[in-house]
Amino acid sequence: MVGMLPTLEDQMCSFTEDTKESPDNLDAMVWACHELNVGTSALVSRALRLIDENALEGEGVERLAGRLGVTSRHVRRLFLKHLGATPVQVALTRRLHFAKKLIDETRLRFGEVALASGFGSIRRFNGEIRRTYARTPTVLRRLARPHRNGDGAEGYRFRLAYRPPYDWDAVLAFLRARAIPGVESVDDGAYRRTIAIDGVAGAIEIRHATKGAALELFVRFPNPRALLQIVARVRRIFDLGADPAAIGAHLGADPLLRDLLRKHPGIRTPGAWDGFELAVRAILGQQISVRAASTIAGRLASRFGTAGAGREGTDLLFPSPARLAHADIESAGVVRARAEAIRNLARETAAHRIAFNPGLDVEEAVLPLKALRGVGDWTAQYIAMRAFGEPDAFPGGDLVLRRVTGARTASQLERRAAAWRPWRAYAVMLLWQGAEDDRDHMVHRNRQSRRTDASRNGRGRAASH
Repeated sequence: MVGMLPTLEDQMCSFTEDTKESPDNLDAMVWACHELNVGTSALVSRALRLIDENALEGEGVERLAGRLGVTSRHVRRLFLKHLGATPVQVALTRRLHFAKKLIDETRLRFGEVALASGFGSIRRFNGEIRRTYARTPTVLRRLARPHRNGDGAEGYRFRLAYRPPYDWDAVLAFLRARAIPGVESVDDGAYRRTIAIDGVAGAIEIRHATKGAALELFVRFPNPRALLQIVARVRRIFDLGADPAAIGAHLGADPLLRDLLRKHPGIRTPGAWDGFELAVRAILGQQISVRAASTIAGRLASRFGTAGAGREGTDLLFPSPARLAHADIESAGVVRARAEAIRNLARETAAHRIAFNPGLDVEEAVLPLKALRGVGDWTAQYIAMRAFGEPDAFPGGDLVLRRVTGARTASQLERRAAAWRPWRAYAVMLLWQGAEDDRDHMVHRNRQSRRTDASRNGRGRAASH
């Protein structure tokens, strides 16, 4: 046995020598053990997200527990109960898996691999690799696939596995419609955007793999130590930890959702690279079209953002909270009420009174958002869906949801949606996608009708001559 981590069902998520034949299955399995939303303690789920953000660095479990607002003993007890492993063991499993990925798929020097995967020293890295895989890093690299990607100058490529099915076209269309010009783009079947971590700029590109149940991630970032954090964030953006079988089995009990699941069996809830950016985009989207909101967000990026490291056309970093706290947001075409809401959000975020920390309790995180003038329940729940990855978030006041479900009031919709718990966010995505499908069908039918009319008129004119 090479390494193991228990699942919620107290079965072992193990990866052994046979998994070499199916690296995508291994990848999906290991990450699935860390991306648990429902059925596990909410606190454990928050802790796993914090581990992704290196919360065990320095003071270890004590620091992690402090950010969760509980004792370290309580954290250990919950991890053992739900995962069968301590937080340190969980983090080590993740580091080892990522280190193996870097050994197999990159030409990084082993010292850089050690830092990128979270090991404090090359000595500890070598020792853990030998203990776990019974081979040295040099031997593992020699046995790896022959085509390895860049050394850091060009960038890094990774395969990010998921549990199929995955409705890639729907996810890409959702992101395309909401992409912020200059910051994000979707074209040629790929999503691209600028990123920044601790003030250092980079860029990412994600597309579906040509083979297998995986996405391909290309990262340009000067510091390989950030790679594990970048991969974790990208997995959250594309909701790669979702279990479509469990979600579909539950939501399929509703006839309204059953037909939509047949058309979109791998529905996902897209996340966001940056919570503040997503929150600003959500405020801009109040009472205007998706396209108009994206256009205005692009103006904000152009006026107040900074230069990024992306390719031409996607080379801006979205403005920081400090930058927007006192900005003339109205100059970008934002009405005064929403401009003031964005400034208030920026000031509260800059002062750390509002945070988009992945370890926050969602209910606690949403309360200060709703306390802001101009941020209602719909906006707060939308932010919870995408910035916090809350699978049960539900914008009950959404007019599209009321129309497609036939609910006359928000309370009627809430009652209907009670049966969808704990997956209401996925039900929302299905219903929004169904409404989009209907709109596309109507547009196509109207175009066909116009072509038919034009053809008839042309034949009529020809006959009259």
